[in-house]
Amino acid sequence: MGQIILAIVGLLITVLGVICIFDARVLTKKMFSFGDQNDASLGLKLFGFIFAIIGAFVVYLCIHV
Repeated sequence: MGQIILAIVGLLITVLGVICIFDARVLTKKMFSFGDQNDASLGLKLFGFIFAIIGAFVVYLCIHV
C-alpha cells in the first residue's frame, strides 16, 4: 500500500515538473515584468526539469523495488 501511495506522489511531482516546463512562458508573463521574463522562464524550466527527474526517479524506485 505504501508503494502505491509513493508512486502516486512521484507521478504528481513528475506532472508538476512537466507543467512547469511547458507553461513556463505563460506563467512568467503573469508574475514578472517584461524584462525579467526570459530569466524567469529559464529558471522555471530548470525547476520543472529537476522536479520531473526527481518524480520519475521516485516512480522508478517504487516499481523496481
